[in-house]
Amino acid sequence: MGAPTASATTAVGQTEINWDKLNKTKFYVVGAGLFTGVTVALYPVSVVKTRLQVASKDVAERNAFSVIKGILRTDGIPGLYRGFGTVITGAVPARIIFLTALETTKVAAFKMVEPFKLSEPTEAAIANGIAGMIASLFSQSVFVPIDVVSQKLMVQGFSGHAKYNGGLDVARKILKSDGIRGFYRGFGLSVMTYSPSSAVWWASYGSSQRVIWSLLGQRTDFEEAAPSQSKIVLVQATGGIIAGATASCITTPLDTIKTRLQVMGHEKRNTARQVVKGLIMDEGWKGLYRGLGPRFFSMSAWGTSMILAYEYLSMTLHSLLSSLYLCSTGTF
Repeated sequence: MGAPTASATTAVGQTEINWDKLNKTKFYVVGAGLFTGVTVALYPVSVVKTRLQVASKDVAERNAFSVIKGILRTDGIPGLYRGFGTVITGAVPARIIFLTALETTKVAAFKMVEPFKLSEPTEAAIANGIAGMIASLFSQSVFVPIDVVSQKLMVQGFSGHAKYNGGLDVARKILKSDGIRGFYRGFGLSVMTYSPSSAVWWASYGSSQRVIWSLLGQRTDFEEAAPSQSKIVLVQATGGIIAGATASCITTPLDTIKTRLQVMGHEKRNTARQVVKGLIMDEGWKGLYRGLGPRFFSMSAWGTSMILAYEYLSMTLHSLLSSLYLCSTGTF
């Protein structure tokens, strides 16, 4: 959702609040609580997606259901939460950076595109897309090391990958073999994956809502009463699904390559080009879309779950709903 401007001060826009009007304490405290709750519910999806993306061609577990059954058979429920502690602990600063950059940038982006007199969906797509991309860029410096450690934990013992004794053990081994730069393995691809993904997600989310309101016949004059809360939730949830589908289809190949680079042992020094050649050789171009289903579900579920959970908890802060979304994979 974008901040309202002179051209976007509509009945729909009345459900939005500018950054300078937000209660910052509630923004971060409630956001942290919701993030933790939704992460608990959706983290297994990230584990399944990551395992699908790194599986060698001779691994029997070739779809999400077989991966889940394999994890439950060997490790039980805890196996679905490998790396969870690392993600929860390390994602706090990344989340703060992301949300702050997102909201402040959105205000500036809307002011920047306002003089062009674009249609409301186009204006929302550009402003939200710029904000999502910049927020992701800012958060990558903190998020990538967390991503590297957590993904190694997610796939340990699977398809020939090494085993570890927790996140600290992973960190020690990375430092020993590659130094600090080992924590930023795949950094360029992470930026190339998450920044466009975030931009596409927010652009799709912002513009799709405007289109949906238009299809529902919602008038855009300021005097009209704001839509009901149930209608707002329905439109936002639909926007989240559309955004998740769009972003996951466009950026999954980059995410697959990035994940494979990050989970490789120090003895393997494949480049991104070699990873792509190997995937295409084994499975053709469809190999680049490994984990598409779980990634689409995760990206869509993150947005819609945050929206529905926040409406349930507090109607007075409903303007923050869209700002509480984070990508899976941890998605920034």
